Amino acid sequence: MSRIPLRKAAKDISIVLCGAAGQGVQTVEELLIGAFRQAGYSVFASREYMSRVRGGNNSTEIRISSWPIRAFVDRIDILVPLSPGIRDNILRRISEETVIICDSKEMGEEGESLGGSLFDVDIVQIAKDIGGRIFANFVAAGVIIGLIEGGLEWAKGFCDERFAGKKEDIAEKNKIALERGYEVGRALVKGDSILLPPEAVMRSAHRVVMNGTDAISLGALAGGCSFITAYPMSPATGVLTYMAQKAEEMGIVVEQAEDELAAINMALGASYAGARAMVSTSGGGFDLMCEGISLAGVMETPVVIHLAQRPGPATGMATRTEQGDLDVALYGGHGEFPRAVLAPATLEEAFRLGAKAFYLAETYQIPVILMTDQYFLNSYYDIPIPDVKAAVIPSAIIETEEDYRRYEITSNGISPRGIPGYGKGIVGADSHEHDEIGHVYEDFDLRERMVRKRFRKLEKMKVEAEEPLFVGPSDYRTLIIGWGSTFHILEEALDYIGRSDVALMHFQQLYPLPENLGERLEQAQRIVVVEGNNRGQFARLLKSEIGREPDYVLGHYSGLQFSVEQIARDLDSCFIGEVLS
Repeated sequence: MSRIPLRKAAKDISIVLCGAAGQGVQTVEELLIGAFRQAGYSVFASREYMSRVRGGNNSTEIRISSWPIRAFVDRIDILVPLSPGIRDNILRRISEETVIICDSKEMGEEGESLGGSLFDVDIVQIAKDIGGRIFANFVAAGVIIGLIEGGLEWAKGFCDERFAGKKEDIAEKNKIALERGYEVGRALVKGDSILLPPEAVMRSAHRVVMNGTDAISLGALAGGCSFITAYPMSPATGVLTYMAQKAEEMGIVVEQAEDELAAINMALGASYAGARAMVSTSGGGFDLMCEGISLAGVMETPVVIHLAQRPGPATGMATRTEQGDLDVALYGGHGEFPRAVLAPATLEEAFRLGAKAFYLAETYQIPVILMTDQYFLNSYYDIPIPDVKAAVIPSAIIETEEDYRRYEITSNGISPRGIPGYGKGIVGADSHEHDEIGHVYEDFDLRERMVRKRFRKLEKMKVEAEEPLFVGPSDYRTLIIGWGSTFHILEEALDYIGRSDVALMHFQQLYPLPENLGERLEQAQRIVVVEGNNRGQFARLLKSEIGREPDYVLGHYSGLQFSVEQIARDLDSCFIGEVLS
């Protein structure tokens, strides 16, 4: 058996595992993430899956390193295909340095044309000897663990936990598959290890692996979410599922609604009664909710809407990623009313902003839209254990008196918020324009007073708006601007190109924007906005709100996430080089 070339000086290893839907690629992803973390490595993983229950080709990229890594790369160091039919976007990423470990009999002619350095392993035959082809994915996982040399015992424990009680002793056979694969992996590196300097390995016990779905959900729970409803829609469904799993433990109400209209209106009803309410949806579902979001605006009823983006229009690409819904988040809903739009950049910030969304909703009595996307929700990495206590939000609900006025006109636009049954007052609520008590009047002067009252909230919201994240020198000449899930990709790309005159400003609050932003943009000789859509939606927002038009908008809308190499290549050769060389 040939020896896989060692990579002891490598900063990280990028492993891609792919196979047909139903072959357990996601299960192996979870197993490998845990095994590598147990071995002490920092881990990043991102999955791609086709919109099919069976067939097609799903994949996961797992990067492991002795140093924190957080972003998707095109580079593939090790490719393990479990079946033919590898997608073109993966084939294009294979280079001469890519090590391919596959069962050549299983792959057929496709395996012969892959390129890279091919290592033939009888994965399927080993699985059959254990009990059937179904164990091939765990054989492959064992091979990868053997190459790295670490985490085998943890992986066996994963089998005991995941497959306990299954028929035919699946857990034991999966453990045998891991061991057989591990032996092959050790043989491929002749008893050595392909990875990293062991003295640099992270071994902190105060870190945890989670994905974007986990972080958003945990943040919402820490922020006091007590009611969530949704109609299942990829990629937002994971939040509803997570909350359902925690419902009894955390004492929250979880309701799968019959459609998105029902979901938003149920949330508003729960909020009116005093719950901290949330809905989770994607772009098409958000469209249907717009009337309810407008209702929240006139009722001044707090609600958090998690908008998990995927490519549109309509069904678009149901399991792919994009940043194409900013316009509808900013302007969805008829009429004019204040709102806040957040888009966390990191998993740590997803937790914090998942909680802060409820603070903003309850404090300002507005709809708060929390934007993520498929790439963000399905990306895993290790982070410090979140501080749940720091995210706790005190209630702003008051006990009402008999003369209580739900929509009292105040200097900052924020009326005291009561709920039915808590106090002596009547808590008015109406979809029509109304007076301070909540009675419906068609009074033109009253209408203007109420509109001004609602919009006065924005002034205070701007003062405490999230400041953008900043990476790079203070004396920058070129400023890269991004928002949401692209942060770590842009951060690593800037490190990759290594220029001392380029900085990154990354936004997590998209509306309202923080004050004095224009002053920070004036310094830049050139501004490049990077976002995952075609029309530069955030670039247009900057122009309309700040008055500064970006010099260039780098858009991406194929349905795939940006990669570090793509950003670095485009910035260095096309834009930055043109201006500063």
